[in-house]
Amino acid sequence: MASSAPAHTTYLASSRGDLPRWQDILPKARHVEHPGPERHSIYLDTDDRDLRHWDSILRYRNPGPDDEPGWELAVPGGTLGTELHLASTDSDLVPDELTAAVAGLTGGRPLRRSVTLGIGEHRHEWYDRKDRLLAQIIVETVQATVIGRAATVEQWHQLDLDLGTAATKKHRTAVTAALARAGAAPAPHRSELEHALAATDPAPGPHTPTGKAPTARRMLGAYLDAQIEAIGAGDVWLRRGLDPIHPTRVGIRRLRSTLRVWQDLFEPAQRTWLDSELSWYSGLLGHVRDRQVQRARLAAALETLPPEVVMGPVASRLDTDLLADERRHLDEVLRALDSDRYRMLLAALARWRTQPPLTDHGDGARVIEKAVRTAERTALSRVRAAADEDEAAPSRARKAAERARYAVELAAPLLGRTRAKRKIARYTNIQQVLGEHRDSAVATDLLREFGARAGTTPGENGFTFGLLYGLELQAAERARRHAADLAT
Repeated sequence: MASSAPAHTTYLASSRGDLPRWQDILPKARHVEHPGPERHSIYLDTDDRDLRHWDSILRYRNPGPDDEPGWELAVPGGTLGTELHLASTDSDLVPDELTAAVAGLTGGRPLRRSVTLGIGEHRHEWYDRKDRLLAQIIVETVQATVIGRAATVEQWHQLDLDLGTAATKKHRTAVTAALARAGAAPAPHRSELEHALAATDPAPGPHTPTGKAPTARRMLGAYLDAQIEAIGAGDVWLRRGLDPIHPTRVGIRRLRSTLRVWQDLFEPAQRTWLDSELSWYSGLLGHVRDRQVQRARLAAALETLPPEVVMGPVASRLDTDLLADERRHLDEVLRALDSDRYRMLLAALARWRTQPPLTDHGDGARVIEKAVRTAERTALSRVRAAADEDEAAPSRARKAAERARYAVELAAPLLGRTRAKRKIARYTNIQQVLGEHRDSAVATDLLREFGARAGTTPGENGFTFGLLYGLELQAAERARRHAADLAT
């Protein structure tokens, strides 16, 4: 019977460096050993370890004779994550492309050598009588130099265990027992870099208490960290000339919703400041996103019209002008990335990952559940009022539904996955309907401007823009009424 346990585990040898007696691991199996390559890595960071605070890595890696050396950048962030590999034989000169990509995460501070790692390998393999692999252990001798005010050098042995496809539970038990007898234990660190920095610069991961039970601080810490990570990863994408506008704004919305739904759990002054700065940055991104959405939206609407009512160069006018406007607003975003205000925002977000300014308001499950119930009641009340005469009612309802959705996302471990999934689907549907209302409102403003200009531009006609304007008014009214129905 094959083993169902994890196929790969990294162990740390005892502090004495004791290693198992290899012939005793699986005595009845054929044991083969051979040396592996030596590889070397040079990690760069600022003096303040800014990249480390963003859980990001910039290194020069020489993996040995069989692979190409070069520079590597790794920035987490889900769909916005970055992994770049640039071949190079120069370990002293960081490519400009990588320096520019991390300029936001580093705050523009100079990069220096932070840690060097040298790793030597020795491979052990065990085969059964049919020559099938049972287990492989790679013994890695790691020498790490941490460079700071004074350099510190450390050496340790780690053992990477991989079970073969022919391994059974009995084989795994025998291997792990032999490792335990030699004093080896599962490695407490995710990587050699974390091990090297553990004594002088502990991992700056999300600020969550230990233990298994979900708590307010644990869930807030994990959720905040994921959103802040997405915002930082979006910064890297922008600097690389890519388009992270929508997912970055989603991260900002989730973060701001959390600050508001659980406002009592955060220090008021810092919460208010961060909310305001996130609103500023989201607004800049929103101008770009609105043009992206409207270019596609209005082009699709235009295609549904009979040719005889499309008068003048409407399609080219919509596409050309909205694209130019989008690029103008994108230029404003890129200029903002180099502003002191934005640098202060990113620095604050990095601090919030590890030291969120939490109050002593409470840490039990009831704190989370009570806030979720309040967010849901507010959302449904405002959605029911979305059909009122008040023009601001749909916007208030959309934002309240958004906060309720994200609150349920955060509280899913408490609510239960099935129940949470059902609630999230409901609020997502409301969001989409009211988002349609907002898109129509933005479209009518733009179409009014296009129509006015067309009326005074030779060779153009405002008729089609007026027709599209009327269709958008109807779409907005339908969305308003549909949303109110969804609240019942």
